[in-house]
Amino acid sequence: MTVAVQSSGRAAAADPAGAAVPHAVPRAGSGVLLAALGVATFSLTFPATAWALEGLGPWSVTSCRMTLAGLIAAGCLLALRVRVPARRHWPALCAVAGGTVVGFPLLTTLALQTSTTSHAAVVVGLLPLTTAAYAAVRNRTRHSRTFWGAAVTGAAVVIAFALQQSGGSPTAGDLYLFGALLVCAAGYAEGGRLAREMPGWQVIGWALVLCLPVAAAGTAVALAAEPVRLTGHTVAGLLWLAAGSQFLGMWVWYRGMSAIGVARASQLQLAQPLLTLVWSVLLLGEHLTPAAPVAAVAVLVCIGVTQRARG
Repeated sequence: MTVAVQSSGRAAAADPAGAAVPHAVPRAGSGVLLAALGVATFSLTFPATAWALEGLGPWSVTSCRMTLAGLIAAGCLLALRVRVPARRHWPALCAVAGGTVVGFPLLTTLALQTSTTSHAAVVVGLLPLTTAAYAAVRNRTRHSRTFWGAAVTGAAVVIAFALQQSGGSPTAGDLYLFGALLVCAAGYAEGGRLAREMPGWQVIGWALVLCLPVAAAGTAVALAAEPVRLTGHTVAGLLWLAAGSQFLGMWVWYRGMSAIGVARASQLQLAQPLLTLVWSVLLLGEHLTPAAPVAAVAVLVCIGVTQRARG
């Protein structure tokens, strides 16, 4: 299958018979909404991981999450008879798989064994800036000083808030968190580029299928090696990680990025740590300081600036 970008902003995929199957990129307004929906979905990832870790080990959580999401993706791809991507798409799919399917879930799950969800939110606070920087280098694009100033300010606000919530002390999971930050930025940026040539759900779907054989084998080994104690929290957390965070969330996220660009979409994630902290209070019983409303307003202002700044 080959892909050609048409002047109308639609990517046309040509099958072997020569018929063009257009892939429409969403409008900017719809793109913001889709990316925001992805952020809302991702904001539940850390609390869901904490729930899953109540009854499973970190390797079991990661491998089971990958396996279940891979089976969902494979079922959708088979049911809709989606063609296998062209050879030139596979390097980007490997980057998506390594960053968002394997790397980020594994490293953050390991980190959450010793870090609270509020401390782990530091990763999400840094991720928009890292993703924008990676995309700018990868795509050789330039953005205005206003854009970068607002992005850096927003990231600084989120980092300061998250560190204040955790007492300002580094944890044993920090190396895992920063490693997760780097691999996820690459996965987001490459997936955002690829989502301009194929539907976002196919981007994450094929990345999940790519990892499915390793995930299935890892699940068998991990469940045999780590203790298993299934509870309502464990099952609910694992199902959300697989169906919500790993598949549906990535679907709308990549589709949103294809419409508004990787850098601007990534800035919407500045709100994710604050949403995660809200869920942490409601679902995990963690307590927030009075600084939360101040940080929330500051971050929302930064998001508004980045969305309006022109590169």
